[in-house]
Parts: sequence; C-alpha cells; structure tokens
Amino acid sequence: MRALTALNPDAVLIEGPPDADGIVAAAADPAMQPPVAILVYAPETPRAAAFYPFATFSPEWQALQFALARDLPVRFMDLAQTYRLRAEAIEPAPIRELRSDPLAAIAAMAGYSDGERWWDRMVEHRHDDADAFAALGDLMAGVREQHGAEETAEDALREAAMRQIVRATAAEYERVAVVCGAWHVPALRDLAPARADAQLLKGLTRTKVAATWVPWTFGRLAAASGYGAGIASPGWYDHLWDHSEGIIGSWMTKAARALRTAGLDISPAHAIEATRLAEALASMRDVPLPGLPEAGDAMRAVFAFGDPLPMALVHEELIVAERLGAVPSDVPQVPLALDIAREQKRLRLPPAAQVREVELDLRTAGDLDRSTLLHRLGLLDIAWGTVQRVRGATGTFREAWTLRWRPEFALNVIEASIYGTTLALAADGRTRERAERATDLAALTGLLDAALAAALGECARFVLARIDDLAALTHDVARMLDALPAFAEVRRYGDVRGTDLGAIGATIDSLVARACVGLPTAVLALDDEAAENMLPRLDAADAALRVLDSPDHRTSWHAALARIARDDRVHGLVAGRALRLGFDAGSIAVAEVRQAISRALSHAAAPPNAAAWIDGLLRGSGVLLVHHPELIDVVDEWLVRLGADAFTETLPLVRRTFATFAPAERRAMGERVAGTTVTVRARVSDDVDDERARLVLPVLAAIFGETGSP
Repeated sequence: MRALTALNPDAVLIEGPPDADGIVAAAADPAMQPPVAILVYAPETPRAAAFYPFATFSPEWQALQFALARDLPVRFMDLAQTYRLRAEAIEPAPIRELRSDPLAAIAAMAGYSDGERWWDRMVEHRHDDADAFAALGDLMAGVREQHGAEETAEDALREAAMRQIVRATAAEYERVAVVCGAWHVPALRDLAPARADAQLLKGLTRTKVAATWVPWTFGRLAAASGYGAGIASPGWYDHLWDHSEGIIGSWMTKAARALRTAGLDISPAHAIEATRLAEALASMRDVPLPGLPEAGDAMRAVFAFGDPLPMALVHEELIVAERLGAVPSDVPQVPLALDIAREQKRLRLPPAAQVREVELDLRTAGDLDRSTLLHRLGLLDIAWGTVQRVRGATGTFREAWTLRWRPEFALNVIEASIYGTTLALAADGRTRERAERATDLAALTGLLDAALAAALGECARFVLARIDDLAALTHDVARMLDALPAFAEVRRYGDVRGTDLGAIGATIDSLVARACVGLPTAVLALDDEAAENMLPRLDAADAALRVLDSPDHRTSWHAALARIARDDRVHGLVAGRALRLGFDAGSIAVAEVRQAISRALSHAAAPPNAAAWIDGLLRGSGVLLVHHPELIDVVDEWLVRLGADAFTETLPLVRRTFATFAPAERRAMGERVAGTTVTVRARVSDDVDDERARLVLPVLAAIFGETGSP
C-alpha cells in the first residue's frame, strides 16, 4: 500500500480473471466482507468453474480497494476463463513442485521450514524503505532462468495474455501499477513483441462464462484445502494486518482468551510471560521481531506445558481462525441462490463456517420449516446440515443437525439451478430425475423418505409410482427386504409431518406379502458370506415391520420365520436368527426353542454348523439365556461333549457370539455355570514330572479362585 501511494498510478492492473471486470465495483460496497472469492463458471456446465479468493490482507484485495477508493481504472489481467473453462478440460494440468510454490524451495535453501516463515522474516517484518519488489523480481528471474523447464504451456498462454493487457493499458495511461504473483514478474518486465503473443493466443476455443462474488472462508485459503490461495496461517496474517504495533502481546491476549473460553486456567500472567518468552526467542534466533514460530513455541511452553491439545485449539481458533465472508445482496446471483438466501434469512438460520449444533422440534411451524429447508438442500447434494441422533429423546418429532456452510456450496447451488429457480422446484426436479434413473428398490424408497421429509408431496407421489412399477418387476427378495426400513421411515415422517401418504399402504402390503412368500426359498443353500449378508437384512426388516405395526404383516412375517427356523436346508446362522426373531415376537414358545437347540446341537450336527446356529440365535443379546437358564445348560452340555479338535475349531466362533453380550448378561451366565461340576476323563501319561506340575497349581488357583493344597 505504501508502494502504491508512492507511485500514485493512473490505472491498476491485478492478476485475476478479465471475465470478472464487470463485477469489480461491487468490492467497494461496505457489505462486502472478506474473505470472499470471485467465482467464474460456465452456465451450461457449472462444474467447470474457477475460484479467486481474497482476504483483507491479500495484496490483490488491497490494490482493488486502493483503486476503487480513488476512482481509478482497475482491471484484471490473465488468460480469460472463457478460454480456460472448456468442457473437455475441466481438470487443470498438474503443476510441478517448484512452480506450485517457488518460495518454498527458496526458503529451504535459506534454512527455513517453509515459504511462509521465510516471507515473514524477509518481507512482513521489514519496515525499511528498501525496494522489496525489485529484489523479489530479481530473485524470481534467477529461479526461472535456472529452472525454465518448470514452465508449462498454460504459463506461456497466461503470460502472453497478461502482456497484451499491460500493453493496452499502458497505451491509455502513463503510470500503471501491476499487481501479480512474483513468478510472473520476469515475464512482464520485458514486454515481448505483440505479434508473438497474438500468434500464441490465436485460435483458442471460447466458451460462455459468468462471474459473481461468493462468500469464502479462511480455512479455504489454505493450500491444502482444494481451492487454496497458498495461505496456511490466515488468522495470523489477518492479525498482522490489523496490528502494526504490539503484535505479539495482542496475539497472546487472543490466545489466552480462547483457551479460557475452552475451560483452561490461563491468567494474564501467563500471557505476559509468553510474550516475554517469544521476544527472547526472537532475540536468540536473530529475528527482528517475534513471528508465528516464536509465538507458537512460547505458547506451547507457557500455556500448554508441552501438551499438544491446547495448541490444536490455538491453531483452529487463531492461526486458521475460521470465518465466513459476506457479499452484498445485489451482487448478480442465480435465482436459486437468492431464494435460498431469503429462506435462510426468514428462518433465522444464517450460514456460518463454524460448526453449529441445532435441535428442531417438528411440532412447531418454525422448526418444521427449518427442517424442510435442510432436507431440500440435502436433495440437491448441498450438505449444509448432517442429521444426528437426538440424545435422550425417543419421539419422532425431534431432529438434531450439525450445520457447517462451505464455500463450494455456491457452485452446488449454481449446478442445481438447472432444476428450478426456487429451492422447492429445484429439489422436486432433482428428485424426479434421480427416481427416473434409479434401478434399485431400496434407493427409491430412500428417495421417497427424503421427498416426504422435504415436504415435496407431488414429488413423493411420483416416486411412489416408480416404486410400484419397479416392485412389480423385481423378484429379488433381498432388495425387497432392503426397502422395508425406508418404508418404515416414510410412515414415521408421514405421521410427524402430516403428509398425505395416499396409496402407500397398498404398496407396502404388496411388498411385504411378496417378501414373506419368497423369503423361505431365497435363504436356501446360502454360503457363509451370503448368510452373513442376510442376517442384518432380517434384523432390519423385522424392526421395520414392528414400526409398521400391521397384524397382517406380522402374521405373514412370523410364518415365514417359522418355516426358515424348521428347515434343515437353511444355513445355521439364518435359521438360528429366524428362531430368535420369532421367539422375541412371541410367535415361538420357549419349549420349541429348547427343542430346536437340542436338535441343532445334537451329535448329528457338525460343530461348525452348530456354532453358526448358536451365533444366529444369540448374536447381539444374551437375554434369551439369562431369562431361561435351562437353555444355558443345553449349550453348556453341548460344549462339554465336544472333542478336543472340535472344541478348538468351535471355540472362536462361540466366543465371538458371547462377546456381543452386555457385561451384565455375561456375568449372569457365568454365575449360572460356576457351580456346574463337569467330570473330564483324560489319559494321563506315566512319565509325569510332579515338581513341574506343582508349578502350575498357583496359576490355576488364581484363575479359578480356589485355595488349599491339591
């Protein structure tokens, strides 16, 4: 800024997209609050897009504000995105390491850990009048001269376009300030003949583009964030920009405040000592002023006592200092974005970069509308909110959401605008398209659930019709079972939101009837893997039918389970599970369970098959054995009868099953079998070493809790 003031230019050129020259004036609006970004996109293929982020401390932003405040002509210079956003070349070419961050290589040669630390030392902490710009230009010229092979064809095109804009501007104005990345300085100092640049740019393919401003976040300024600006410590640089004096003292005060808010015992004395330590470290390291490394080391020693957890909080709250910018409402936007912004304002649910927890009571109109907004955005793949489980609540009228707005959602909104100009229309159109393309019954029922949650009644009826069509054609019982949980959710949302479900009852009746008829045949001759996959399907379908709570459904379902449980051709895992589900529902008596266990664990059954049957019967809960101790005796006798080899083969399977029981259940079973006396006859060799055998007795006594001599 001092350099611009000294130059007093007649015009300012800034590295950026010339396609955005028409929206430059919006940067002067007081409602424009960095971090923000220019978004240039192709309306016909919105995924083809480019972001140009700005923070308050960005040189480009300050140059923009300098020119707008003085009513100077200000333009962007680069290869226009109208040439770069071609549908067949959306993904940029990979950039080599040196080209991606030349300062990092220079910093490494100078003995610094990264380019930012070197920049702090050589630029940010210098307050003399030396021409740092000329020095950096010379440095980059040397780098490019020795590493010219690092330049890409895209670099050549971009710099040719930059030179053309510089020439055109210099022909109009006497003093032109050019603000660009240091890498490009050598190419712009010497303006090559215009004919060569024109020839290089000749014949480039154009595509229609549009430009707008969008909110950005500090987190997205980091180089590793995808749309990065190469700034790993935006919060630190923002602090440097705001504080020309007392930099470290005010930084330590911020850190102390953040840690105290988090519940740590940090006093003003800590902040004073940390400031003094940072200054001492700077003196020892021969640094003019303490920087982020010195401040970090001082905080780690004084605030955190070497503990990394408080420093992680400092990094999140201060060094990155996540925040979301704002743009004026009159900035050109697609109608869908305006409608979403109006809904967010109406419902008092503003977007924010920080994670926010929200609980909604769907019995109130306001919270119901907020839930509808979040569900509709979800249908457009705009995951602003993620549904969480509500703690301490069992009703269906409560929802818990974790909210976090991300800058790239602006691009998702533009993409979704092809489906409609309002959120309701766009969500409806997108859902109908997905329903038409879906070939999986469970996916369709999930869409139906989502459409009802988003209060899209007409769309839900369209999806239901697609379900009827697909269900009439499918013979896959597994897919039918997968669809039932989603139907249970549909019933739940229909009850809570007052949605007219219409003919959904007939669809559910048909699906349940066909699944129950086909299930006994579908589970025949399953291998181990297929049986494992079938087990959760049976559990989920059983839970769904309990939610649907139809007597006819229950009768058909339990009859199918009984057939499976009695069929010896069914894999033991599935047969045991079917018996357990029937018993839990009361359709199978305990006497029948005892008889089935005796049959499954008889001498005729192979031990692995018997173990699989027990696993299916008991996995997840041992309540059956706890409340019916006589069944424990049956299982215990079976284990005792096993031979050595069979016991070794079976034990891991049985242990896996019993490991799923609650501790109280395992304790009750242990107490039941603790008093059981088992006679084990073993062949004893004549050459037993009594002395060595006695060494084992104390260990056995400790295990079994016995005392006394043998």
